[in-house]
Amino acid sequence: MGLNETPAANRIHIAFFGKRNAGKSSILNAITNQSLAIVSDTKGTTTDPVYKAMELLPLGPVMLIDTPGIDDEGALGELRIKKAQQVLNKTDIAVLVMDVREGKSLEDETLIQLFQLKGIPYLLVYNKCDLYHYEKSEEHSIFVSAKTGEQIHSLKEKLSKLIPSDDLKLRLVGDIINPYDYAILVVPIDKAAPKGRLILPQQQTIRDILEANAVSIVVKETEFAETLQSLGRKPKLVITDSQVFHKINAETPEDVFLTSFSILMARHKGVLKTAVDGAKTLDLLKDGDKILISEGCTHHRQCDDIGTVKLPQWIKSYTNKNLVFEFTSGTEFPQDLRCYQLVVHCGGCMLNDREMKYRQKFSAESGIPFTNYGILIAYMQGILQRSISIFPEFMAQ
Repeated sequence: MGLNETPAANRIHIAFFGKRNAGKSSILNAITNQSLAIVSDTKGTTTDPVYKAMELLPLGPVMLIDTPGIDDEGALGELRIKKAQQVLNKTDIAVLVMDVREGKSLEDETLIQLFQLKGIPYLLVYNKCDLYHYEKSEEHSIFVSAKTGEQIHSLKEKLSKLIPSDDLKLRLVGDIINPYDYAILVVPIDKAAPKGRLILPQQQTIRDILEANAVSIVVKETEFAETLQSLGRKPKLVITDSQVFHKINAETPEDVFLTSFSILMARHKGVLKTAVDGAKTLDLLKDGDKILISEGCTHHRQCDDIGTVKLPQWIKSYTNKNLVFEFTSGTEFPQDLRCYQLVVHCGGCMLNDREMKYRQKFSAESGIPFTNYGILIAYMQGILQRSISIFPEFMAQ
């Protein structure tokens, strides 16, 4: 996979904030040396967040986000401001653009407080320095001119130093298998599977296994048992799609580790422990309780869609309760969770780590248990402990 094909969830998200006409779009265009964002003297040209995935040296694969002005007006303006604030939940690096002639406003100060509160690395960019005398740039600030290109290279250098380190980030599976280990991936090919390709968690898992110098064996659930018998030696690990968890669990020897793609994603995104604890809420639900089922991507739903059809059916069957289900997808996530008794999220492969952790943290702060598809399915089928037994953080407990 080349840099231009890097999934959005694996890109550094750099968002540009500021008042209308501060020069956010102009700065973005100057950084990329492309006309990615519309520039106009008319206030409010950017009406919705604009996303652009690209390779930006020396940063590498990034997602640049141009946001509406934080001083927009009227009822529509309030909605635009809310959209801009929602971008903060997925922002790895924040760039606050200000007109050097106006300096820092009250709105700017509020944004800086939000950056600090959310722990987001940020840079203050004073634009239009060609029109005004400026002092030497400080650690968190820089004076630039989008028009003349002055200090734009220095701006990119400063941004590159704010990139979060990946040193502490868990791999999907590469840290729990050894070179030459066999890992069997069970991938159902049904009408819900994308035509001609594997879904993103499956692709990423295969890549991680290869980087660990282990052996990846990909089969459908119908060929799993025979493949297992013909290998000559037992695999270290079996990773299955959650929808066939029950079948694969029955066919996998007890001394072989078993987990799912969804559970791997929960660990990779840093929400595994919370999700394991949240699954236990199923046993406490009562008639009339409301469950939010949330997906990080948008796709055409099939008649037996796992999120909107299968999961509600399985949950109702397990609890034997009359429950209410609501659904969200893509970037939409409720700003008030107090009406729910449980949040069930997908693996989050299309969301970056910061947004996934935001959703988990926001649920916790709201006092609402949080879990994910694969963990909930494993819990309902009585195989959750088995499916997390390979992870060192749980084995040590």
